[in-house]
Amino acid sequence: MSRRVVGVTLDNLEHLSKHSRTCVFWELAPHLREQAEEYGDTEFEKEAWVSSVLLEWGSCGRIIYADGIPAGSVFYAPPAAVPRSSAFPTSPASPDAVLMTGLEVLPEFRGGGLGRVLVQTVAKDLTRRGVKAIEAFGDNRPSEDERSCVTPADFLLQVGFKTVRPHPRWPRLRLELRSASSWKEDVEAALERLLGTVTVSTAEPSFRPV
Repeated sequence: MSRRVVGVTLDNLEHLSKHSRTCVFWELAPHLREQAEEYGDTEFEKEAWVSSVLLEWGSCGRIIYADGIPAGSVFYAPPAAVPRSSAFPTSPASPDAVLMTGLEVLPEFRGGGLGRVLVQTVAKDLTRRGVKAIEAFGDNRPSEDERSCVTPADFLLQVGFKTVRPHPRWPRLRLELRSASSWKEDVEAALERLLGTVTVSTAEPSFRPV
């Protein structure tokens, strides 16, 4: 199965599942979300949020394709751009972290590691942008409802997150990111160790006449 991950833009929002296109759980404060779901257009609200974050902060989502078919997506943004994050009992998110919010892999594509690929792609993007960590609010008791917008805590633990504030239902978890400078230091240290074990002879070779 071939995999391809691209950034979310206003041009490819239609490739998101209907659930992802209309879920504004994270993007609106609780009372505004209820109003939007009852009277408004949640798809328009999601598009407006994506547009605003793209303009003010930059890339805020990824879509993964499996054999050319949209198979899942993930969104992430600074805590200030995620109104719902302040309503959790384990709030607030750390000021040095970016919040990973909605992560979805369509049912028919689950079990193939696509969720892990999405998290790794987000980590790579944010490391390049100098972010120190990703945080996420997890659900310790996820329901079978496909409409859930909170990532199961068990999945977050499986892909490397650590619990920083426990809660019976809504723990906050964190994934530390290695800075570009730390990667460089590691590479330089490895090269130093390698070169330290190599002896280069500078003596001129001697030739015997035939």
